[in-house]
Amino acid sequence: MQHPSSTSGIKLEPGWKEQLANEFDKPYFNDIRRFLKSEKAAGKIIYPPGPEIFNAYTLTPFHQVKVVILGQDPYHGEGQAHGLCFSVRKGVKPPPSLVNIFKEMRNDLGLPMPSHGCLTAWAEQGVFMLNAMLTVEQNLPGSHRHIGWQMFTDATIQALSSAKAHIVFLLWGAFAQQKEVLIDQSKHLVLKAAHPSPFSADKGFFGCKHFSQVNDWLTQHHIEPIKWQIE
Repeated sequence: MQHPSSTSGIKLEPGWKEQLANEFDKPYFNDIRRFLKSEKAAGKIIYPPGPEIFNAYTLTPFHQVKVVILGQDPYHGEGQAHGLCFSVRKGVKPPPSLVNIFKEMRNDLGLPMPSHGCLTAWAEQGVFMLNAMLTVEQNLPGSHRHIGWQMFTDATIQALSSAKAHIVFLLWGAFAQQKEVLIDQSKHLVLKAAHPSPFSADKGFFGCKHFSQVNDWLTQHHIEPIKWQIE
């Protein structure tokens, strides 16, 4: 993995590095870096761990992205977040929103409920699982909402929209749907539904059939469909 000097050791897959190279030299990104360093120096616990902040970019190379799932910010409990939205490490109890995602997947595709909540297998097939904020302070959801991450992740969405075609963007909930304006829908598919949270899943997430719709779209455009079953 290459280490561009401007990213100060951040590991980025070369395709992503090329697409986002300009972002790392902008003032806002230096502000993010300084903020995270000062918070850690003050003894704050930040999730996910430093090496996993850019895990979505590492596991899903730019040129392999087929599907984008957009989350808000990482899980804020110990041991949960590992850089992919909605995903948790093996051995960690799947949170309620993820359980509801699995329920919809079961109802849509007839797949069994997975025994764990690690979605790395999706990422490795081209499902880019991006949180709009890439970090959070322990037990404080939304705590890093205003430190600049959304400029970086908005640039990420815009890069995918402009440089690629036939991606399916899954926008679950009002926050994710605000990002619709960044996507060129003349060449990409945007699927919207309620958030899978227990507070809203029965208001349009259950029954959305997004998993089958993704594979129908990919197949229509001669792209290998996603194997959604989690082993």
